[in-house]
Amino acid sequence: MELIHIIAIIISFLLAMNIGASNSAAEMAAAYGAGARTKKEAVILIAIFAILGAIISGGAVIKTLGSGLVPAKTFSETFATVFIVIFVATLFIAFANYSRSPIATTHAIVCTIAGVGLYTGGLDTKKLIYIATWWVFTPLISFILNYLFGKYLYFRILHWLTTLGPEEKIKRLLSITITISGCYVAFSAGSNNAANAVGAIVGAGVITQFKGAVLAGFGMGLGAILFGGRILDAVGKGITDIGIVRAISIETTGATIIYIASLMGIPVSLNETITSGIIATSCARTGFKKTAKNEHVLRILFFWFVAPFLAIALSYGLTALWMNLK
Repeated sequence: MELIHIIAIIISFLLAMNIGASNSAAEMAAAYGAGARTKKEAVILIAIFAILGAIISGGAVIKTLGSGLVPAKTFSETFATVFIVIFVATLFIAFANYSRSPIATTHAIVCTIAGVGLYTGGLDTKKLIYIATWWVFTPLISFILNYLFGKYLYFRILHWLTTLGPEEKIKRLLSITITISGCYVAFSAGSNNAANAVGAIVGAGVITQFKGAVLAGFGMGLGAILFGGRILDAVGKGITDIGIVRAISIETTGATIIYIASLMGIPVSLNETITSGIIATSCARTGFKKTAKNEHVLRILFFWFVAPFLAIALSYGLTALWMNLK
């Protein structure tokens, strides 16, 4: 194996670690914030289920990012495009972590590959439009389901819980359920987001699809263990405003949507899907007008729309620059 390939593998692994760490908030913040799991238990569970998700169900999305949007030869014949994809992805994740902006990393990576394909002439436009359609419907479905839950089912479920017996029994049931839903999110995230780190190097033929899934899975798991605890501290204790029952709804619907997309080979955003559920919960509790005036919500929507276009423009420009320097 050439040195440049080894470097690409190492960088992809580091990218997977970043993704694993940044996903921690969506995966186990509710369980940690509610005291159902300790920080150590939370990050270990995230790691285990992210690895399982990547290995068991990550192949379809890896194939899409490696050869579905642009021909695999785009990456193998011009290996610099692999580094362009990894660089832009790392840039967006770094910006998101630094500014605490809710950027959909998946969107950025897909659009980075699209920018490369747009310049080289190999972009499958129909495939991109199909994926973008999922980007519209996944948060919309998450929003509708969680709004209906918050508006019409939430208080009925609370009433039902009070009939189950002593408070300790109810707490134990909720603790187990929120842990299971968090593990489900971690598994679904592994199955979908693993491709973000290794899609390009698999497309270039550096490693096989299965080895790519294993590499990304372990990278995401290690990232959760090493850095996920800090993110849980930052986000977990703030989740109590949502409540455990609402959090279970948000996590379960989000994980199901993401896993269905994974089985179909569609890269979608964990951040966007889960956040849509949180916004829906706010709308159900305080109304649409009050939620729409929330500066944080407006900021989220702004970055969701702007980030994909920035990714396309940046990768297109970097690809053009490299091709002209050759």
